[in-house]
Amino acid sequence: MAGKQKRRLKQAVPGIGLFATPSGVRAVQSPARAGIVAVLAERELPFDEIVKQSGKAKSTVSVHLQGLVREGIVDERPDPDDSRKKIFYLRSPYLGGLATKKPVIRDSADQVARLVDGPDPFRFYQLMFRTIRVSLLKEGINIDPVLQNAGYHVGERIYAAIAAPDLEKILKNTRSFWKKNNLGALEIESTDPLVIRVYDCFECGSLPQLGRPACAFDCGVLGAVFTRHFRRPQRVDETACYAMGDDHCRFVIAPETA
Repeated sequence: MAGKQKRRLKQAVPGIGLFATPSGVRAVQSPARAGIVAVLAERELPFDEIVKQSGKAKSTVSVHLQGLVREGIVDERPDPDDSRKKIFYLRSPYLGGLATKKPVIRDSADQVARLVDGPDPFRFYQLMFRTIRVSLLKEGINIDPVLQNAGYHVGERIYAAIAAPDLEKILKNTRSFWKKNNLGALEIESTDPLVIRVYDCFECGSLPQLGRPACAFDCGVLGAVFTRHFRRPQRVDETACYAMGDDHCRFVIAPETA
């Protein structure tokens, strides 16, 4: 989970971070707390190292750490090398965030009209998905981490249907799955590194310009499929997207680094 947490927190827009704790959703708004959480997203650390990396006074870090532990966002355990000390780590998954100021999103009526016209039920479901997501974005709510988690669960479930012993075959099966389910036209740009392009993308093709990648669900699906195939965690970085003004979505898939 640490690698995913690290990427999601780095990609987060400035604002209020939301975490799923055992007692419910908790918000991290304080810059000092956000700094501690960002440090722990890299790896678990002892108190003195958190102080060093966060650049805050010991008393400040101590107070905020206690609050984060109390709220269930961070947890602690004894240091195996020194029982007098503690190791701190992120306990709760990052859900997304709330912008402190609502973003200005210029929506196009033409995009919506294209989804409404015609009897195609697929377009209607795409309209529903789009409307929910754009409405949340306009309120300053970023749910990309939730979408990525959902996509990962879906990818784990569909893996059995597209699994193959070699990369060429599983890429062919993945391309067929995308086409069959109207997710877009999937093309393979390269296999070393593994780079996939998607045209007419279901997830973001109808979204307004956001200035950032928006295919969190697809990233989750691809991450799960190729993690299972390569039998080691894979990270998926979206480097082009319709929501950024590109004419396709581009996913670079590589082994997760520590």
